Amino acid sequence: MKKFLLSVVETKEDIKKFHEVAKTIYKGDKNWVCPLFDDIEHTFSPTHNELFVVDGGGEAIRWVLSDQNGKLVGRIAAFYNRKKALAEMQPTGGCGFFECINSFEGATVLFDAARDWLLERGMEAMDGSINFGDRMQWWGVLVDGFTMPLYAMNYNKPYYAALFEAYGFGNYFNQITYLRELKPQIQMPEALYNKAQRLFANPEYSFKTFDKKQTLKMAEDFCSIYNKAWAKFEGVKPLTLNQAQKMILTMKPIIDSDVLYMSYYKDEPIGFFVMIPDINQIIRDFGGKFTFFNKLRFLCRLKCKRINRLAGLIFGVVPEFQSHGVEAAMIRMFEIYTQQKRTVKKVQYRTLEMGWVGDFNPVMMRMCESYVRAVRYKRNITFRYLFDRSKEFTRAPRRRK
Repeated sequence: MKKFLLSVVETKEDIKKFHEVAKTIYKGDKNWVCPLFDDIEHTFSPTHNELFVVDGGGEAIRWVLSDQNGKLVGRIAAFYNRKKALAEMQPTGGCGFFECINSFEGATVLFDAARDWLLERGMEAMDGSINFGDRMQWWGVLVDGFTMPLYAMNYNKPYYAALFEAYGFGNYFNQITYLRELKPQIQMPEALYNKAQRLFANPEYSFKTFDKKQTLKMAEDFCSIYNKAWAKFEGVKPLTLNQAQKMILTMKPIIDSDVLYMSYYKDEPIGFFVMIPDINQIIRDFGGKFTFFNKLRFLCRLKCKRINRLAGLIFGVVPEFQSHGVEAAMIRMFEIYTQQKRTVKKVQYRTLEMGWVGDFNPVMMRMCESYVRAVRYKRNITFRYLFDRSKEFTRAPRRRK
């Protein structure tokens, strides 16, 4: 009799089991917050996830794992997008949403399923545990900093990394989450304040907070900056205007306009610093379900400002304006905001978590540590498994300046 039974997720009942696995694994874990099921399901929906249909198309599949008594003990998904896969040194797919009891045998069944499925579709490697989509969500295996995660950031049991490594995965790159306590004694170096002040005094530069009345214009500006600042990263694809608009409209209900900054030179967008309130603090008791009642509770808790932690989503300056002080100016704007709130004793946010920065990007790491004065708080690993075990494993290349 087989010790484990693997089954493909096909029906509504199977989908329910897929989500139930995580609840079983993390039962009693005070740090884990159940993600909203709809957000995860959108990953596997061609209607919501363009990677199924654009750039040569893609596929995804999910499995759940049960023991011989029928108890749910694991799950995994496998996926690829043809164009993204071919952009790697070898065609590379992904596995993600991995959950498993502390059993190498059980994990092997899951990893084998993902490997074989990807191999049949021409892949030569797989990354894990990652998302079928944006790197800003559900990406990497947590290895340091087992505290409550930001929303849509991976959290897992401490033994997960050992399961990946025992199977043969290698560390492709580290992902560092930075923490900045919003205290007045934590400040930037004086030289950076001087840079920021010079730009504030220059009428050709302007710095704005997010304007919800001009959402579509803001989406256009964000898209322009993102594609100039980030699209040259290995593994990062350009953002379409449609994607940017959808992302901004989805985030709009939780955006705090005071902490989302845009930079311009002669009215041309050149930089952004995107922070949002971390909703994990107000959805802990939702159980993953965004029902009508939970939506009301969600809006009420947002209005009552029950969130004291900010999530730093993304920071970028177009290449030709890097090292001009644009970064310092946006950080200084945020400092001024927190100081003003502190003066009137209306401090809401107490910490900022910036997650995540890849170790392939030393420039951004230095910016977080030297400019923002944040400290390394958490570390995730993006693992890669080469199907040809005789092939030399190489880590992600460092980004060129």
